[in-house]
Amino acid sequence: MRSLINILIGLFFIFTLCCCKDETQQSEDFTAENAFTSGIEGPAVNGNGELFAVNFANEGTIGKVNKAGEGEIYVSLPEGSIGNGIRFDLDGNMFIADYLGHKVYKIKKGTKTPEVWAQDSTMNQPNDLAIGPGGVIYLSDPNWAESTGKLWMVTTEREILLLEEGMGTTNGIEVSPDGKTLYVNESVQRVIWKYDIQENGTPNNKKKLISFTDFGLDGMRCDIQGNLYLTRYDKGTVAIISPSGEILKEVVLKGKKPSNIAFGGEDGLNCYVTMADRGCIETFVALSPGSYYSKMHY
Repeated sequence: MRSLINILIGLFFIFTLCCCKDETQQSEDFTAENAFTSGIEGPAVNGNGELFAVNFANEGTIGKVNKAGEGEIYVSLPEGSIGNGIRFDLDGNMFIADYLGHKVYKIKKGTKTPEVWAQDSTMNQPNDLAIGPGGVIYLSDPNWAESTGKLWMVTTEREILLLEEGMGTTNGIEVSPDGKTLYVNESVQRVIWKYDIQENGTPNNKKKLISFTDFGLDGMRCDIQGNLYLTRYDKGTVAIISPSGEILKEVVLKGKKPSNIAFGGEDGLNCYVTMADRGCIETFVALSPGSYYSKMHY
């Protein structure tokens, strides 16, 4: 009888653990729904903790969002340009990938004037960008119609280098916290590649980090531990992936079409996710502070 009671107690304990353990993390709204257009993309946080994203209220704008989640138009890009990815360098300058005009704009810290930093008519449609050691820019360049893509680098001297062509649909792009690894994903092919970054900034030794069997891949960012936060377009989640390619966690979002992600908040633990299907930004708490955000603040 006692053994039966012990078994029942054990089963009850296991059942309680299973029922109480909830590893699912749910995001919350940070901005009002439809404050941005469906082209919302490129979230980025500057050294003052201010959050920016493209296409606030109208296409071709860059929105600025305060700590209360209230947005306003920060700047409008020149006619014929629509922004996608945004990044800040360590000096506080803003860089914007212009997918319509085949450009990269620079807005110097303290100004609101977009200046053409790089332009190449052979680019498909510059999508997302990342900043590597010394300030070089890596740029993804997808051709959605043909499911192909290119990878570019822009040096600090504004030299534009085509690093690779004939890739899949290049989209999310990021540099590891130590500046030694470049990550590039292919949305349609559902693969994340990693490269070693050489001393001159060019990547080599391309290897597959991880691949998926369903749903799209979009923007991604690293935390200080080197984990990648990958937006899963149409799945409505953010997958957190270790540097070895292991999925550590998956955060469930309210919308289904996350287009990109950035870190912010006072401690760098707030993740801001742009949602194409909801025209807003959702937020959740990260496992560790953002990598590039931390470099700007400490």
